[in-house]
Amino acid sequence: MTTRPVRGVEIAEVDEAAVASYLAATPEFFDRHAQLLAKIRLPDARGGASTVSLLERQVEVLRERNRQLERKVKDFVDVARENDALGGRVLSMARRLIAAKDHAAAVAAVEEALREEFDAGQSVLVLIASRAPAGLDESRFLRVVPAELPALRTFDTLFNAGKPRCGQLRDSQREFLFGADAAAVGSVALVPLGDKGSLGLLACGSHDSQRFNPTMSTDFLAHVGDLIAAALARD
Repeated sequence: MTTRPVRGVEIAEVDEAAVASYLAATPEFFDRHAQLLAKIRLPDARGGASTVSLLERQVEVLRERNRQLERKVKDFVDVARENDALGGRVLSMARRLIAAKDHAAAVAAVEEALREEFDAGQSVLVLIASRAPAGLDESRFLRVVPAELPALRTFDTLFNAGKPRCGQLRDSQREFLFGADAAAVGSVALVPLGDKGSLGLLACGSHDSQRFNPTMSTDFLAHVGDLIAAALARD
């Protein structure tokens, strides 16, 4: 241990960690030495050569913590509002599907809900069947493919997982789903329909590469998938 003079008084130089540990273990230190609180000066956190008292620094730290808490609360409120809005859209889709009298009306209801409620007009519904159900005609939105179609094998990971997935697709997958519009699709939400995709899948595409990203929650997509599967499974 070395010493150095401070205003004519030699004091021992100690390790900073030891000082920090001592103060943390002795919270009553400043109760016994309250006069030090007004004397201790710290560099101003806003920069420059000026200094502030320890009390002023503590106030600024508390203010910053308060700002951080306010930002977190705002984030929570924003998420809650977004979830509430999504819940309303899913409910609206459910009402449309309940009102559908047959498969054709159900498919039309799904397409309308995706376009009007979710702003997902660039979507494709792929049904796995040997032939189109009675009253259903294939269109830009609806595809009916046999289970043995080789292109379906590229979605085995999705089907085996049995839950929605968001992100980017391989070129062959995008081309299979979106055809001539594939090049314009930046990100996709894939939703398996039925047990492990037994009924098919729903693909919602977007020009925005970040709209459907792998980090986003897929709970509402799963609800949408359950609604569509239930509507298509009705006689």
